[in-house]
Amino acid sequence: MTRTNDDTWDLATSVGATATMVAAARAIATTAEQIDDPFAEPLVRAVGVDFLTRWATGQIDTEALDVDGATWGLQQMPAAMAARTRYFDAFFAEAAAAGIRQAVILASGLDARAYRLDWPADMTVFEIDQPEVIEFKTTTLAGLGADPRAELKTVAIDLREDWPTALQAAGFDPALPAAWIAEGLFGYLPPQAQDRLLDAVTALSVPGSRIGSEAVPSTADSFTDEARAQLRDATAKWREHGFELDFSELSFTGDRNDVGEYLGALGWTSVATPMSDLLAANGFPATPPADGDQPTMSSVVYFTSTLL
Repeated sequence: MTRTNDDTWDLATSVGATATMVAAARAIATTAEQIDDPFAEPLVRAVGVDFLTRWATGQIDTEALDVDGATWGLQQMPAAMAARTRYFDAFFAEAAAAGIRQAVILASGLDARAYRLDWPADMTVFEIDQPEVIEFKTTTLAGLGADPRAELKTVAIDLREDWPTALQAAGFDPALPAAWIAEGLFGYLPPQAQDRLLDAVTALSVPGSRIGSEAVPSTADSFTDEARAQLRDATAKWREHGFELDFSELSFTGDRNDVGEYLGALGWTSVATPMSDLLAANGFPATPPADGDQPTMSSVVYFTSTLL
């Protein structure tokens, strides 16, 4: 179903299912000892999407399900998500070492960093996501006997609503520096909403604050009908196994601002790391380069930005 500005979802449908898919990739990377996320697999199991549970537990032959020559698929995701996970884990570790004691995870999904990272004793972690997502993850992890390793404050609100007010009501102090992450988020926001979110983060930040973000390229001209068809073809075999999600309809297209440049105009300084460099730095194979308009993970860029 095509995205709209007021659509809803849970962790088994639409954008929510992509959070579960990412958790499944983290589960695979954990089994391969590339990262350590012991909560990824049980959270995927709890969501109950059979295809993703079987993938997370090694019961699916990904080579048979990926299309030959495709620039995006199941085989590439675990390494890409492992590298991405290491990036944002390190981002929070470096922010904490610099004395920052407020961490904010925007659209937290099935992120379990509050439960698995070694946080300072006086760290507060804020998780923002839709109420159903927050309730599911909190209840599931409690049922597993998991306890947060920092003071965890959940903010159950859609990012399209007045989340800055809700965040402050939960105890966030805009007079203190904070470390924010926007992981796997911007592609699911309209271009203007991406700008509004960065504006809001800036308004809530003081000098010394940091934001780690995953930026996707502008699709004003490149995401053609042919590109959508190629993405549907790449995932056709997934649908044959019961995973019906249409990835070609999940992202918002349009002329999207460069994250580093946009933040620069707001007073932040940024360091950019392309996905290809991140994979190489972590010893993972490169993702295939783009072929025409085909979607590829190689076009993603990671930014660590600091407010001056």
